[in-house]
Amino acid sequence: MNLNLLSATLSPNRAKTIAIAFLIISFIGFLDASYLVVQHYRGEPPSCAIFTGCETVAESKYAMVGPVPLALLGLFYYLAIFILSVAYFDTKKERLLLLAALFTIAGFLASLYFVYLQLFIIKAICLYCMISAASSAALFAFGAFAMFRFPKSKHT
Repeated sequence: MNLNLLSATLSPNRAKTIAIAFLIISFIGFLDASYLVVQHYRGEPPSCAIFTGCETVAESKYAMVGPVPLALLGLFYYLAIFILSVAYFDTKKERLLLLAALFTIAGFLASLYFVYLQLFIIKAICLYCMISAASSAALFAFGAFAMFRFPKSKHT
């Protein structure tokens, strides 16, 4: 089977499905990251109902990129995916979905790294970080669905 990367156009139904998934998942990620950003700037650790490591992760040296909280970068990431999805609905320009799909690669790789840090370096798990990682993984799955086209068989 031939895989064509970014070569064929998406069917309108597939594009709509991907855009809706991007909207919903990025909104969830945005809410999650917003909570962490608010807690950071209030100087309060996030409350963790399931895991006990939220405070440990949020106060680790890995929670900041210079003076910027990592959650703020996540907030902008999810906002970018959301805006590109809304722009797709407004313009029906497929390249906006493909751009969002490309962003999901970075988000997914970053999430893999952050989960690794939690599990093996910090040795604590933050529920909100795991929600973000799951959101990034779901966005990546839909992004891959958008980027990789499976052409119809010549026999069908």
